[in-house]
Amino acid sequence: SITNMSINIPPGTDVAALRSYVTAADATQYDGLAESIVALSVTHSNLQQKVLDLRVDLFTTIGQLKSRLYTHCGTPPAFQTLVLKDGGQPIAVLDDDDRALGFYSPASGMEIFVRDDDPNSLSRHGGLEDVSQVEKFELTDEQYDARANTVRSYKREQLARDPNWRPMHQQRQREAQGPPPDEESVEGMEVGMRCEVQPGDRRGTVAFVGEIEETGYWVGVVFDEPVGRNDGCKGETRYFDAEPNFGGFIRGRNVEVGDFPVRDIMDELEDSEDEI
Repeated sequence: SITNMSINIPPGTDVAALRSYVTAADATQYDGLAESIVALSVTHSNLQQKVLDLRVDLFTTIGQLKSRLYTHCGTPPAFQTLVLKDGGQPIAVLDDDDRALGFYSPASGMEIFVRDDDPNSLSRHGGLEDVSQVEKFELTDEQYDARANTVRSYKREQLARDPNWRPMHQQRQREAQGPPPDEESVEGMEVGMRCEVQPGDRRGTVAFVGEIEETGYWVGVVFDEPVGRNDGCKGETRYFDAEPNFGGFIRGRNVEVGDFPVRDIMDELEDSEDEI
């Protein structure tokens, strides 16, 4: 099933050509169906969703059809009124549960509209589609901390036994990466130097060079633009000052120091040979 959608067509689009492309196979889309099968769309009085091309045997009784539709829309058969429509216009009320669907002469591409006559229907007022009406189960941090057998309690127990404990996937990553980079990886880099960082040719100023906990040596950079991941803090420790998203900790192999002035966007536009 799908919900109603709106499509934004860009200006300048050849709408006639687009319509022709989309509807090109409309005349033959049902050619592969067996002689006794029709493909019908199903709509519902209380639901936005629409079931497309539901295959139904013409020998199916209306009562059997209602039982099948119950699984799609949630309306019990006793509270269903079915209306056969063609091009949006009603052509028959399927009101005899013992008659076969074929008695009403449906054709593929037509629509069955389900009217929900249940005064206590769950689908009224968005009861089956509007998730904002569903009561959410929520816990505060304090309530979650007090619970046993949670991921947080497990991590707490492991760290109490071994302060250097890490989840298995982090351990495997570390083993694959080898030992953390040492002081040689940041050799020649000093606070205040201009730099360019990969990936992305991001420019900034070196604001920190040193070891962070047990993860090896890093270069702290204050970027010229908000292309970083932090503000100079790692955990609860501040290593340098930067605005949010202007700071980053980078491995030395991804940092090149040198003459990297702040980019002037207007100058770049004027000097570009790829744009006239």
